Amino acid sequence: MLDRSLPLAAAAAALVASLAFAPVAKADETPLERGTYLMRSVVACGNCHTPKGPSGRAIADKELAGGQEFDAPIFHAVAPNITPDKDTGIGKWTDDQIVNAIRNGKRPDGTTIGPPMPIAFYRGMSDTDVHAIVAYLRSVKPVANKVEKSTFKIPLPPGYGPVVTHVADVPRTDKVAYGKYLATGLGHCMDCHTPQVEGRSDMTRMGAGGNQFESPIGGIIVSANLTPGNPSGIAGWTDDQVKTAITKGERPDRPLVRLMAFDWYQTMSQPDLDALVAFLRTLKPVPTK
Repeated sequence: MLDRSLPLAAAAAALVASLAFAPVAKADETPLERGTYLMRSVVACGNCHTPKGPSGRAIADKELAGGQEFDAPIFHAVAPNITPDKDTGIGKWTDDQIVNAIRNGKRPDGTTIGPPMPIAFYRGMSDTDVHAIVAYLRSVKPVANKVEKSTFKIPLPPGYGPVVTHVADVPRTDKVAYGKYLATGLGHCMDCHTPQVEGRSDMTRMGAGGNQFESPIGGIIVSANLTPGNPSGIAGWTDDQVKTAITKGERPDRPLVRLMAFDWYQTMSQPDLDALVAFLRTLKPVPTK
């Protein structure tokens, strides 16, 4: 509601300003436009699925061609080729098969997709967004690149829960709810920043960090506790400092290791960043161990 005591011009200016920063979708946004924005920003599939050069930067002409390797105690994972190449990529998959792989972790042959693919979070991806991502995957250049299969030291589950067939859009006008969606269903920030118990995220401690990863420059790094229970973490940072860490990989006191998808996150819209930070501020405090 506008304050009727304001002069008409000031009231109009306030309304325009509120609309300018409201996180609403463009009415004429096509699936490919939405998919392009998501894939080149918060979803950042290329951070794993695009080969990287010695500098740690993605190789542009091999977008989504796969081949990156990831080692953990329970797996040796190799990112698959998800370009439209028909022989080594997903060019022969139908749209519904791609959607099923993303949200339910099932390939067309019925096999289960294992970690580090964050299927448990992608199950919350809306119909609109998952089909927008499929539209983008169809648009990228096919790259012939056959990669080895991932291997696992534990049996993979037969599934990740009841088959997901429909997920409604999350209203962008609800900043915190949409921020949670960005951090889970799309950006899967909470996949890395939530403690793991027997290979599954302990959502009772969402955002508390503590997971170990091999650093691209050598050694082991530990995901940060993003909750207010970590007084030396983002609880003491300004919103702008949190956004700088997300988009530029710079903490207030030092640079971050290039493991997060900074090159993608830097293109996130301001409303999306605002929503993401608003959600992070609501995380339940969990003390750092």
